[in-house]
Amino acid sequence: MVCGTLGTSQPFSFQDAATRTLVGYDVDVCKLVADKLGVGVEYKLLSVAARVPELNESRVDILAANLGHSPARAEQIAFSHAYYVSPQKLLVREDSGLETVEQVNGRRVGATKGSSSEREVKRILDKSSVIGYADSSATYLALQQKKIDAQVASELVLVRLLLQSPPTAPVAIVREPVFMEYWGLGMRKDEPAFVARVNEILDEAEQDGTAAALFEKWFGAETPYKLERSFKIAPIAE
Repeated sequence: MVCGTLGTSQPFSFQDAATRTLVGYDVDVCKLVADKLGVGVEYKLLSVAARVPELNESRVDILAANLGHSPARAEQIAFSHAYYVSPQKLLVREDSGLETVEQVNGRRVGATKGSSSEREVKRILDKSSVIGYADSSATYLALQQKKIDAQVASELVLVRLLLQSPPTAPVAIVREPVFMEYWGLGMRKDEPAFVARVNEILDEAEQDGTAAALFEKWFGAETPYKLERSFKIAPIAE
């Protein structure tokens, strides 16, 4: 089974510095699926833009690649049940006095250009001006330079930025999510039996504790992120 993944998205899929092997949550989920199917697994590194084309052109069999569900994507590919749920939150300067999503509405908000965060925040924070930047690092720099009042991204990205933030320029994450993004494994629409079997495997992993253990391994109390698992594997509402 050829699994398409990003390879540059810690802790989802990235190269371990010591072993030079590909590791991460997405990598482990793909291996779990392959093991349950009784087949080997090979990983193919993809860019964000290449994910859906590589799948639909049959160069990979399945995607585990930070793939957020959207109605437009669901017309192109089949999604598994949500194996990860990503709260999209706001990062603000600690001295800004901004503590709620509503307080940010009407302010300048930065997001990674072309991301689901940028698309959705325009809809939800309809009074705000949303400015797109090349990546999360560039958006964070704009926040520190006071070009924007808040940065929207996944909780995990913001936790990483928070951990790297200098004491002289402290930032804080607004507790309330702007929205929740549901991530599924991507498969081709013309393989419904494969989709159904993958969903069975994910459901079994939820029931027997494997899914929770994988989350804890990559995001939990013993990791730098210290996230709590606030979701269970379940179908994504269309």
